[in-house]
Amino acid sequence: MRSLGWLTGCALALACAHEGKGVVAESGTNMKGTAAAEAQPQAASTAEAATAAIRPFKVQVQQAALDDLRRRIAATRWPDKETVADQSQGAQLAKLQELVRYWGSGYDWRKAEAKLNALPQFTTNIDGLDIHFIHVRSRQRNALPVIITHGWPGSVFELLKIIGPLTDPTAHGGRAEDAFDVVIPSLPGYGFSGKPTVTGWDTDHIARVWAELMKRLGYTRYVAQGGDVGAIVDNAMARQAPAGLLGIHVNLPGTVPPEVDGALAGGGPAPAGLSEKERAVFDALSTYRKKGNAGYFVMMAARPQTVGYALTDSPAGLAGWILVHPGFAQWNYGDDPGKSPTKDEVLDDITLYWLTNSAASSARSYWENGGRSPISAAAQKTAEISLPVAITVFPEDVYRPPETWARRAYRNLIYFHEVDKGGHFAAWEQPELFAAELRAAFKSLRPAEGRVAAR
Repeated sequence: MRSLGWLTGCALALACAHEGKGVVAESGTNMKGTAAAEAQPQAASTAEAATAAIRPFKVQVQQAALDDLRRRIAATRWPDKETVADQSQGAQLAKLQELVRYWGSGYDWRKAEAKLNALPQFTTNIDGLDIHFIHVRSRQRNALPVIITHGWPGSVFELLKIIGPLTDPTAHGGRAEDAFDVVIPSLPGYGFSGKPTVTGWDTDHIARVWAELMKRLGYTRYVAQGGDVGAIVDNAMARQAPAGLLGIHVNLPGTVPPEVDGALAGGGPAPAGLSEKERAVFDALSTYRKKGNAGYFVMMAARPQTVGYALTDSPAGLAGWILVHPGFAQWNYGDDPGKSPTKDEVLDDITLYWLTNSAASSARSYWENGGRSPISAAAQKTAEISLPVAITVFPEDVYRPPETWARRAYRNLIYFHEVDKGGHFAAWEQPELFAAELRAAFKSLRPAEGRVAAR
């Protein structure tokens, strides 16, 4: 099968795995998943019991759920227009109305569903919770396994475009020896993963679950990548240093020094001794806070259940809340069809949150982490990380750390690169560049003999 293209191979693997399939209902979500009655083989070294716990998954949204979504959109009660000419009060009425009306009339979820179902998807139960994940093996024998974690308000959709460049690098300007096996899980409480019904599912817990997932897949050596919430998970994985983890790459690193943290929290002046570049970053962070750009973060960390009521009841409310994220600040609502993410791609993501009823459960992930800043070196306990760390800085991201802070925070920083384009959703916006960064970042961690994992 490895002589075939990765997508063909995936399709054959799924076809072989679907003998005697049953239907598993996603509780309270109007979703269905298909699961094989027999185990899907994973890797030669995977223990038989662990392999049996991995079940193929297929997205099958009931038409009634889509009809209900359109009815709710048509019945939207809109607020008055904002009293400013910019986005300082939130998503602007005219732009949001245009997007939501298209959502209710022209958008087609079935195309999004087909994109997911063209890839090998699975679920496995870890610590009592079903974890959904995409798993694409490269046709290259010595591919390096990587587990890639999304954040909020992202999902697996924001990472789909990097699968091809990572698993089939020769078709995207890379070399065969640059190949990755790619594992993309949905965070607990997000997408098709289960929703925690008890507390304790913070990013430290998720990091341990990810290590168990890679172990179940038979990987003995692997790397991890994450942005946004995914970067917090990766920091936790690096602190925990599970057997087999070689290093991490993050694009929202925890590098703000304690004295800078303190000054920002107190609204005071910049600490003495900052370089010109460091002072510019301090000023940008100070302005970010003063303009209320972290308002969504504060509310989800403090009262996620309250947030969930409105977002669960109103599609327009959900769209407006998601689009308040500063990572979307430069997004043009799909006016430029050549710019990623497109209108349909962003609606794929928003619709996933709606159909899986995950507005409240995803918001709780912020509460679980106690509102700890993802960019604070102290909050992320980076002093406890000894594993290799790689960082890429994208120019339109909400935080662009100076290299001096990065080297101070991560004592084993093996790669730091500032690129010329891309923002907070870099894998979505610039997939080829993002994939190239991962190849470069992890190059030194590939074993010289070329054998990186059980296959």
